[in-house]
Amino acid sequence: MAIKVAVNRALTAITALPTAAALTDGNFTLLTTATASSSATLSFASNINSTYNSYLFKFINIHPETDTANFTVGFRDGGTDYDATKTTTYYRAYHSEADTTAFGYKTDQDLAQSTGFQNLCYSLDGDADGNTAGYLHLFNPSSTTFVKHFIARTSCVHSAPEAHDSYIAGYCNTTTAIDGVQFKMSSGNIDAGIIKMYGVGDKQSWL
Repeated sequence: MAIKVAVNRALTAITALPTAAALTDGNFTLLTTATASSSATLSFASNINSTYNSYLFKFINIHPETDTANFTVGFRDGGTDYDATKTTTYYRAYHSEADTTAFGYKTDQDLAQSTGFQNLCYSLDGDADGNTAGYLHLFNPSSTTFVKHFIARTSCVHSAPEAHDSYIAGYCNTTTAIDGVQFKMSSGNIDAGIIKMYGVGDKQSWL
């Protein structure tokens, strides 16, 4: 059972017990767990609505079926396809097993007004112990006034082999609500792994 904490955090400042609503607002709420088993896609097609102002997706041991595949994400804006138009950035650092390093912006990994899927990590190692982990945070997806921002960070075993630490950010350039998120590999299936989707309470600060 999760431990509930007071909204104002400081024990000396508590003058009354927090309400049930306040406790809910101050925590992550697990909404969906998707487990891959040679899966073409892992889709979150429900529970993304105005209940929460933001949603957090955690990636755990995502393993590609195909060597050098990219782990990608797409967003659905009211239709049936995950093709919301995106503009994004991609920055990464790496350190190889041969002790070489690099750090910089990757122009070949970003998107400019594209309906294609965004890479969250690229050229994954398909060996049995290769995988990626990380998160994606989607902000205010139900807004019909603003574009929809997201940020992501992944740690992966690159096929070189290298340790990659990647930072991705961008926005879905639409004022239509985003109501679905889908993850897939650029080639082959997601062989194994877990993705968990959380609703983020208004009073939660996790960054």
